[in-house]
Amino acid sequence: MKKKIFVRGPVLSQSGYGEQSRFALRALRSREDLFDIYVVPITWGNTGWIWEKSEFRDWLDQRIGETQVLMQNKQLQPDISLQITIPNEFKRMCPVNIGYTAGMEASVVAGEWLQAGNEQVDKILVTSKHSKDSYENTTVQATNNQTGEVVNYKLETPVEIVHEHVLRVDPQPIEEFEPECDFNFLVVSQAGPRKNLDNTIKWWVEEFHDQEVGLIVKTNHGGNSIGDSNRSYGALKKTLEEYADRKCKVYLLHGDLDRGQLTWLYNHDKVKSMINISHGEGFGLPLFEAAREGLPIITVPWSGQLDFLSHDGVNYFKAVKHELRPVQQEAVWNGVIRPDASWAYADQGSYKMALRDVLKNWESHKSKATELQAILETTFSREVIEKKFVDGVLGFDSSMLAKQEDEPAVMEFD
Repeated sequence: MKKKIFVRGPVLSQSGYGEQSRFALRALRSREDLFDIYVVPITWGNTGWIWEKSEFRDWLDQRIGETQVLMQNKQLQPDISLQITIPNEFKRMCPVNIGYTAGMEASVVAGEWLQAGNEQVDKILVTSKHSKDSYENTTVQATNNQTGEVVNYKLETPVEIVHEHVLRVDPQPIEEFEPECDFNFLVVSQAGPRKNLDNTIKWWVEEFHDQEVGLIVKTNHGGNSIGDSNRSYGALKKTLEEYADRKCKVYLLHGDLDRGQLTWLYNHDKVKSMINISHGEGFGLPLFEAAREGLPIITVPWSGQLDFLSHDGVNYFKAVKHELRPVQQEAVWNGVIRPDASWAYADQGSYKMALRDVLKNWESHKSKATELQAILETTFSREVIEKKFVDGVLGFDSSMLAKQEDEPAVMEFD
């Protein structure tokens, strides 16, 4: 008998969680013999919504419309909820509730994530080993408001790793964009304290200011508006003003690119390497896409990207040394990112040496990237990852679905 599954997530958003949501829907749809799928879209910050004309989009719109009608008429009684969001938003909606989150980029999660995981869902799916570890390595002191007892609080709900997969589409050129330099590095990153974009650019310019080398920066500050574009351009201009006479070139691509345009960038004959020295990744979708296209990667050996950039103990990327230190004050987010959490800080000198090494020995790095590309074609194929996802959704133990009749205790976390 088919399971009725209620999917709540940013299924139309141009964001990482949007891609994660669409992957989940494709995986579930691959087994329509097992699932009747109902969909409620949610917004995701200031991100734009996807626009496309495709069979999948027609199907998605149809599922959203039918779900709305059934909900309005109070006729929807799903068996399973799949909630694709940060754990703060998990809710007990159905007999079985599954949270699917990118997880935490830092070393530990907030107490609120533990409580939501224990009380609101029966299972948590995460996108990397790092995300699972950050959950399972967290113990916080909490006070039970009903009893006054101080307890060591941990996650009791099972956590399972299900990696992401994004469809590969044919390259689509970006109009009126052609880098002048023959050798260009690429960074695909939203601005913000976690992404370390300012240092990524600043240190790169310091290293190559007297050479004809290019850096393509695809970014935004969370939106696609003219105001957001001006903000991104202003931040880049400020970073570059010290090197007004530089020989190197820095190109800004603002806002969203569709999947075909990104594929075109990753395969452009003048784009030679992808850079990422962020403080941490739940998965690292742009890095995965670039690696799948055979582009040499420069990054730190920490957090979610290791799941696909390393294989059988071998790192298929140019590693940048780092140290773990507490997150910056501006990155602290109440109930999400704790002030005592740590993440990776790339070493400036090691980063510059990595850039030089890839420039000088590009053929060697390209050969290793091509090896990784072949590995990913099998270990991260659509069929493999979608099957793991379906197994993860179905593979809950009904004896663990404990659902207490009483109101859960309210915990306060120190």
